[in-house]
Amino acid sequence: MTLARQFFTALTLTLTAFTLQPICAEDSVFVEAESFAQPGGWKLDTQSIMTMGSPYMIAHGLGKPVEDATTTVEFPSTGTYHVFARTKDWVARWDAPGAPGKFQIAVNGKTLDHTFGTKNAEWFWEAGGTIEIDDTKATVALQDLTGFDGRCDAIYFSKSGAEPPNKSTVLGPWRRKQLGLGDTPTEKTGYDIVVIGGGYSGMGTAISAARMGCKVALVQNRGVLGGNGSSEIRVWAMGHVRRGNYPRVGEIVTEFSDNATKSPGTYEEFEDAKKEAIVRAEPNIDLFLNHHAYDVETKDNQIESVMAFDTRTGDQIRFAGTLFADCTGHATIGYLAGADSEMTPEGRMGMSNMWAWDEADSPTEFPETPWALQLSMDDFPYPRDHHGQWFWESGFDKDPIKHAEAIRDWNLRAVYGAFNAMKNGDGADKHKNAYLTWVAYIGGPRESRRLLGDIVLTQDDVVNKVAYPDGCVPSTWSIDLHYPKQQYAEKFPDNPFISVAVHDRRIDRNYGYPVPYRTFYSRNISNLFMAGRCISVTHEALGTVRVMRTCGMMGEVVGKAASVCVRHDCTPRDVYGKYWSEMDELLKLPGKARRDTVNAEIVVPDDALPLAPPTGLPTSGKGSGKSIDPAKISGLVIDDTQAKKTGSWSEGAGLPKFVGSHYLYGSGKNASIRFEFAAPAHGKHQIMIAYQSHENRSDKVSVEVKTGDDVITKSVNMKVAPPVDDLFISLGTFDLKRGEDCAVTLSADGSGNVHADAIRVVPAK
Repeated sequence: MTLARQFFTALTLTLTAFTLQPICAEDSVFVEAESFAQPGGWKLDTQSIMTMGSPYMIAHGLGKPVEDATTTVEFPSTGTYHVFARTKDWVARWDAPGAPGKFQIAVNGKTLDHTFGTKNAEWFWEAGGTIEIDDTKATVALQDLTGFDGRCDAIYFSKSGAEPPNKSTVLGPWRRKQLGLGDTPTEKTGYDIVVIGGGYSGMGTAISAARMGCKVALVQNRGVLGGNGSSEIRVWAMGHVRRGNYPRVGEIVTEFSDNATKSPGTYEEFEDAKKEAIVRAEPNIDLFLNHHAYDVETKDNQIESVMAFDTRTGDQIRFAGTLFADCTGHATIGYLAGADSEMTPEGRMGMSNMWAWDEADSPTEFPETPWALQLSMDDFPYPRDHHGQWFWESGFDKDPIKHAEAIRDWNLRAVYGAFNAMKNGDGADKHKNAYLTWVAYIGGPRESRRLLGDIVLTQDDVVNKVAYPDGCVPSTWSIDLHYPKQQYAEKFPDNPFISVAVHDRRIDRNYGYPVPYRTFYSRNISNLFMAGRCISVTHEALGTVRVMRTCGMMGEVVGKAASVCVRHDCTPRDVYGKYWSEMDELLKLPGKARRDTVNAEIVVPDDALPLAPPTGLPTSGKGSGKSIDPAKISGLVIDDTQAKKTGSWSEGAGLPKFVGSHYLYGSGKNASIRFEFAAPAHGKHQIMIAYQSHENRSDKVSVEVKTGDDVITKSVNMKVAPPVDDLFISLGTFDLKRGEDCAVTLSADGSGNVHADAIRVVPAK
């Protein structure tokens, strides 16, 4: 075991067992909260296992008490039992008043007098008095009192009254004894590649490797796939796909990418079920949801196996394989294995917890939150369009692993403090009917440890377009680094909660910068791949490669490279050094190409996507945008590339549909765009404009239509989806004369962005 792994293990507590009848010592019963048969409204939180050692249940009710969690417990005998719960007062680390995470415990319908969650800033066993057990089988319930994130790891009933040990040991002797766990884990062997992490990078890796004939284990410590792009965190997927040196790369990402049109979007838009169904449809993938990887066995600078446990039952599994892929975002597997790694000491990006609210038909109430950050409306940007966006971010320069729970909890204090200002403070008059609809309790981290490969990609490499021979993943996002926004940092300088994005836009956003393959494997652990936020880049270069579609494409490349490794019994380094010509051919295959084994014939199914246009335009996927060739649209089409622009306009390609290579958007009062054309024929014609709706678009875009000497002005609400093919809206029917000068001009008024894509002229029916 490496020193790094020993240190990591020392930080970790055990996870314990799921059972309706927990195994008991002679005079005690130990019950993990996550094992409750009916969780009620309590949610499973796994993001702090590395520091407090166990998943736990959290009562995330947005200020309304959640439904009880219940289970049946078998006691060894009747009598008087002392009751302990492992919990904490989650705001005590800041000496905040009020202890919002209050809950009680009931046995057979009798609620203990003690209120838990009111003491101690750290996890500990809180004594709750005694209970009389008259029947050896009893119902136990967790009763939330506030809806403000009370938390419980486990409950211990003891006749002796001795406090349980609070050791930070993974499946240590005491917990093993209480749970009746054996010393031998379940063995899962025969895998060509074991992928740890089920976000975009892990999904891309697993699906790509499976389709190229590898036997794959995909291990994810949450109950859903998608990572930051799941319904739990709701960051819409950005980064363009299907372009650059290998325009086939990105086709797999296109299959499972989310359907969100904003961030945060709705539960439905992130399509958790679709993601899981696509993975489960692959016969070469064994999917292990709710399994947390916590230990690694190595020999001679190779990983031999990864240990994981079921976050609901505590059962251990040892995953053995030929290759391993770290897609955890935190470089967890590489770190445990002793892989060379780094974490930027200062200026790191933080973690976001986004939120959303809506308005009822009548006034609503929200509890006072004296324990939250005490905010007025001037202390935070107004959450327009009913949601708090990506910039609700904190934890800058806090350790994103050791302090994950504290960063998330600070974010919650900021969100609840802001909504309290809206409901009970100086925003109360305006927000009488407002109510919270969703707050992320799983944090969305942006930066953590990074593993070092044979190349460490830098900002200069990207900006100067250094051409590596193995450049293969197009990175099209700007170098986007987040820092505290100073105007909101003065009140809380130690931990600001609003960020600003600082962009270096010297990126080829159309073709993309080809990230080299040699950043996707460890330079000193010979069978370790990595994909996602933990690849071999500097802090600055991370700013461009970190978005989810780009991370997913890294996984597609790693999966194909894994098949080369298995086919030739070689290392990831050898793929570049000896077999790059073969890898080159695999990267040119459609994403749906497949073979049963690494030595079988490759088959391209009939439903494979067509090759993307040479410009590398995305051709499907809601969030990545669907480019439509103007030549395939009936009538006369004038694209924005042919229009005359005044003022500031930005290019975009992230919304569901657009004409040509991109669309434009602008918001300044001097921003206007004019589409000029000659009338194509005599007679009545409809004149249309193309746009896509978005919450930041203006609801009163001024549109001037000039036909010959006639001029009319229309107003278009671009918050509402266009009615014709979800792309166009008609400005009316006009009597044209062949060859006369015509024009359509769109102008901004400062109330929101104007979307300018194309105009279309078609004969009226």
